[in-house]
Amino acid sequence: MPTPSRASPYDAPALISTRARASILTPDGEILSLEAQEATSLLATLPAPLLIHGPATIRRLGLTPPGQVVPWFDLLELFLFLFPTRAVVPTPRGMGLALGLTPPEHCEADFLLLLLEKLRQALDSMVTSREVETLRSLLPLLSRAGWAWASFVEDALEAHPSQHRHPYEALRVWRRLPRWEEMAQRPPPGSRPVAPAEARARLTRILGEGAETRPGQADYASAVTQALAPREGAGIPEIVLAEAGTGTGKTLGYIAPASVWAEQNDGPVWVSTYTRHLQRQIEQELRRLYPDDAERREAVVLRKGRENYLCLLNMEDAVNTLASRPSPSPAALIGLSMLARWAEATEDGDLMGGDLPGWFGDIFGGSVLFGMADRRGECIHGACPHYQTCFVEHSIRRARGARLVIANHALVLSQASWSSLARDDVPDEDQLPTRYFFDEGHHLPEAADSAFSLALSGLEAAELRRWLLGAEGSRSRARGLRRRLEDLVATSPVLDAPLEAILGAAHALPAPGWLGRLNGEDNAPQPSVPDLIANPSEQFFQALRAQLEARRIGTQGQDSSECGLHPAGEALREATEPLDTALRRLLNPLQTLVERLKSLLSEPDDALEAAQRLRIEAMIRSLRRRAIARVEGWIAMLDTVLSEEDSPEGSFIDLIRTEYVSGRQGETDIGLHRHWRDPTIPFASVMQGPAHGMLITSATLRDQTPVSGPNAPDPRQVEQSWLAAEMRLGTPHFIKPPFRASLLSPFDYAHQTRALIVTDVPQNDLDALAGAYRLLFLASQGGALGLFTAISRLRAVHQRIAAPLEEAGLPLYAQHVDTMDNATLVDIFRTELHSCLLGTDAMRDGVDVPGQALRLVVFERTPWPRPDILHRERRRALSPDDPRDYDDRLTRMRLRQAFGRLIRKGDDRGVFVILDRRMPSRLLSAFPEGVAVERVSLAEAVRQIGAFLPADPAAMLPGPDM
Repeated sequence: MPTPSRASPYDAPALISTRARASILTPDGEILSLEAQEATSLLATLPAPLLIHGPATIRRLGLTPPGQVVPWFDLLELFLFLFPTRAVVPTPRGMGLALGLTPPEHCEADFLLLLLEKLRQALDSMVTSREVETLRSLLPLLSRAGWAWASFVEDALEAHPSQHRHPYEALRVWRRLPRWEEMAQRPPPGSRPVAPAEARARLTRILGEGAETRPGQADYASAVTQALAPREGAGIPEIVLAEAGTGTGKTLGYIAPASVWAEQNDGPVWVSTYTRHLQRQIEQELRRLYPDDAERREAVVLRKGRENYLCLLNMEDAVNTLASRPSPSPAALIGLSMLARWAEATEDGDLMGGDLPGWFGDIFGGSVLFGMADRRGECIHGACPHYQTCFVEHSIRRARGARLVIANHALVLSQASWSSLARDDVPDEDQLPTRYFFDEGHHLPEAADSAFSLALSGLEAAELRRWLLGAEGSRSRARGLRRRLEDLVATSPVLDAPLEAILGAAHALPAPGWLGRLNGEDNAPQPSVPDLIANPSEQFFQALRAQLEARRIGTQGQDSSECGLHPAGEALREATEPLDTALRRLLNPLQTLVERLKSLLSEPDDALEAAQRLRIEAMIRSLRRRAIARVEGWIAMLDTVLSEEDSPEGSFIDLIRTEYVSGRQGETDIGLHRHWRDPTIPFASVMQGPAHGMLITSATLRDQTPVSGPNAPDPRQVEQSWLAAEMRLGTPHFIKPPFRASLLSPFDYAHQTRALIVTDVPQNDLDALAGAYRLLFLASQGGALGLFTAISRLRAVHQRIAAPLEEAGLPLYAQHVDTMDNATLVDIFRTELHSCLLGTDAMRDGVDVPGQALRLVVFERTPWPRPDILHRERRRALSPDDPRDYDDRLTRMRLRQAFGRLIRKGDDRGVFVILDRRMPSRLLSAFPEGVAVERVSLAEAVRQIGAFLPADPAAMLPGPDM
């Protein structure tokens, strides 16, 4: 192991850099402002610098980090060690705000010394805190790994030798986490309705005195109460479609009646949104309702799928693996130590969008987090030694007693789907709520498409094999079915025969090395002994690829390619029969194993311990979800290939698709994919049973209705827009028609915004496109969001404009370029006064940046729907008389979503620009009434932006206390 450095951060040069310039405070106290190349030369002669976000800083200067273990003093690392769950934007200004400082508009390198001193004061104050022993226990490992801050922290804490007998004991946080205990089942909730007056009163209480008046917010809260009325009959939920224009305040508008209903009926309301980032936004809003942390933790629970949480068993494996090595990786040791520090402090163990910083993987290496969550369905539930400290089990049990559960569409639909298929013999682990509020409701069709689609691909089939057989000799920690069942088999030999049959049949699935063989690599590994005979699944995927190559339209090298399945070629049909037989051979023992596990549950109650009973129930659920349902679906798809059952009016769309495999450059997976032609059919099917009431709300439920008179929309067009929205959202599949509500945005868009279509930027000229972005971003002095319909164009523009923008003092960040999650990028954009951000769909729908931090939105081209097979078939099914109108409606809604990012407060001002001269005038009704859209040259657009936006945007930005 390396000898830890005793260098002091006070003697290090301080460094803040962009791609163009760097501010350096030299060890002798001189502040230098240098061009990037000069800074690079100077840094080569100086000690390791003091900085924020080392990897990003070094990348901006084009440097390769030295070979030493920790080549810098990164203030983010020290901040995380001291405040592992406190949010901090990874910039000098962001850290200043997190530490209660008022940063200057332009931070120079000497500001880092203020941050260092503030952190040193915090460290000194921890000497008497309860956390000091945790900090001290981690220091020996961090010092051994050569962590730059080790001696600095040791000196401040007067650290003593660790009290732990084993040097790695400090990483074994699972031994120190609180344990949950089972509680009595919650009685069913009541059905008392919420009166509109009650909702309005609760909203007034939440807002408090002096709150910004939002016209329509109270009316919206009143309308939402209809979704909380008692339902009239089984399978007939009350449904409310509520369109609330941007600025209405819909989050608190629906939280008010929801919280009243939850308290009066002793039951939860599940609030579902589209992304993890939006879940956190809603959770933050609930601080207004529950300002007390303890009450909020009891009343509000944020739920996600298991794959989002830290798995303590996986962490134990990682710690034990590291401890077993004679010379463990210093970087891994530092990363695991930091993860342990966070795990002991986190409230919910959420790795993805929770209180673990989004920059963690960039600072400490993505490999530290890889495999820490159960993304492969390996959970052994009650057999896990950490079952009663498990973060996921904690959240499930907390949700059972909560008033408000903040979930996402994927989890809600998955939960409802599995519960609709659950048998009485094995109850589902979640108790289904009766009231659902779907925020960002315009995304429900996409979420339903994802939830109810099925793929028989190489990756999916190989993943099932790995789930059944385990790692098969690799260094993976994957646990196979035998290992998960070994103790049950030992006490119940009746399970052994179907288990052996399953493991034997699983060899028909793609064997290790399948991807290389599929892609024709000369050095691809050959199958092991059990797989020497022809593998039916690999032959099937080869046949799929051959049919795709014969029928594809387009050139090689695109992100993915696809073709329709039907009519299936003779070679594909011949390859399908052996795989169909093999899958049936796998399905039968899987079903037998489940039946024999169920028979164990039928034994007298005193024959099984409660934990063992729960563990068997969990295994049955896992077998049904991970294996049986999947194999049954695959067999149904193969039956379609063999029977050639296909018609334009059928329920499903079957297609062949290739997709690039993450981390495997140039290699593609191949699969047979099945989608519902109308995914809202299964959505309605699984929701109409448990749901007594549903709210579907968004700022863009409907296509914008053109105005026929001075201020009065044509009633026929209004009705048509509602009918189209209902068709898209699937409400005609429910028995009772929805209650409709529409609240207009309170903003004066005619005075607060400008909308411009630039007519002289060539469509396919990347240099011209990049030049346009550069000029527009300079005109707005930053605060600009650039939206793209293709990742490749985003990256190309970023490459061309990053340096010139940063030379002008406008930092540029980009989704798919910067190695931080979207939430962190948005936080940086919101915090940095003159920054710019490039993004794709997720940024179009998920950015909430009030104030002048966002004052310009630039769309590179008209966001038409992707012209793929799914779109073709759904357009044919949902709009057979006018397919072009279907395309236009979707495009106008995307434009409305993008425009909605611009104005979030009553005093915001902003400009919306589209760099597409071909955008048709019929789409302009997407913009709010009063917004005059002008077609102008690029030069005129630059002039108007400079004239319309405030000369000093910083004066209108929120301060550190807002």
